[in-house]
Amino acid sequence: MPDFNFRTERTICFLLKGNQILLPMKKRGFGAGNYNGYGGKKEATDKTIEDAAVRELLEEAGLTARVEDLDHRGTIHFYFPARPELNQKVQVYFLRRWQGEPVETEEMKPKWFDMDMIPCDKMWDSDKYWLEKILDGKKITATFVWKEDNKTVDRYQIEES
Repeated sequence: MPDFNFRTERTICFLLKGNQILLPMKKRGFGAGNYNGYGGKKEATDKTIEDAAVRELLEEAGLTARVEDLDHRGTIHFYFPARPELNQKVQVYFLRRWQGEPVETEEMKPKWFDMDMIPCDKMWDSDKYWLEKILDGKKITATFVWKEDNKTVDRYQIEES
């Protein structure tokens, strides 16, 4: 894989309960119409990337979580050659403990899915390559390069641990 620079560091957090995963539908902005996890970019007010994950969860779902309950599952680099300003490094977390019930916000509409009914066809194209791996208990380091349409994976590499 080529050595690209990333512009932002971001988080994505998947909430798990029993045999279910919470996947909110992104309602606006880049990626609108896709189911995804909760997350976003690290802000100047966030001391750590984990602080960003907890803050984004509160903003996007109305849920309170603790940094120590985040379970780091991987690091993914996303590169968009057609729009390099979108290049990003994403830290992926699972969360099994939080306070509150997920609420719909301006940005996200939450929906619980059984693990065997994950709507990969309504998620980012890359998710079908890595999400199942982390749900199976693996940790990953991955790189995805997107095609000109910024919606389709051109090539990728995944290392499992």
